[in-house]
Amino acid sequence: MKINLNPDRDPQSRIIVAMDVPSVNQAIALCDRLPQVSFWKVGLELFVADGSTILRELKSRNKKIFLDLKLHDIPNTVGCACRAATKYGADFLTIHASGGKAMMQAAQSEVEGSSTQLLAISLLTSISASELASDLKVNIPVASYALQMVQLAQASGFTGAVCSPHEVTNLRSHLGDDFCLVTPGVRPTWSSSGDQSRVMTPQQAIAVGADYLVIGRPITTANDPVAAWDQICQECR
Repeated sequence: MKINLNPDRDPQSRIIVAMDVPSVNQAIALCDRLPQVSFWKVGLELFVADGSTILRELKSRNKKIFLDLKLHDIPNTVGCACRAATKYGADFLTIHASGGKAMMQAAQSEVEGSSTQLLAISLLTSISASELASDLKVNIPVASYALQMVQLAQASGFTGAVCSPHEVTNLRSHLGDDFCLVTPGVRPTWSSSGDQSRVMTPQQAIAVGADYLVIGRPITTANDPVAAWDQICQECR
């Protein structure tokens, strides 16, 4: 059964905290420090360090898992990787939409019947409009490119995507309310934007229609992560 596409209004159920730390011990320390967090993102750094350990630990604590691997390879390889990921009980798993329809269809076929929902990566939030045009030679607006990628994912059977909060309104108008939109690039006003180029505050991201917000460093590197978590939850109400 797929994860709820219409999360509760309680912000604690809508915030995915990014576990962007280099070791399992640090990740477990974060869990211990923030037991009220119900949804954690495990990215490439931590997964490569010792992914199976932290995933098993999170499941033992009845946490939801956003496995953010951004898979992008030939269809057979990505499909096999998705089949393996379902064994970890990942709730969300990311796939680059730019890998094409055949790759996404292969991925989707491997998660059918499992609890894992695939999310398409439309465009990394670190890429600006000028970089899209000058470096990647994609001469269409960011919003149009993101829509094209997510519509391709939807046609491949996906029911969700990762996008900048700046693309949410446009995507929502084309994809409908039942399509799950997960937004990184969310920063409270009191936090640095870091390497993110297209950002919004948590309150703004919810207002435009994001289902889930991915927030990492403003919480995990704060002097007081618990206070930072509480403040962000209050700002989302």
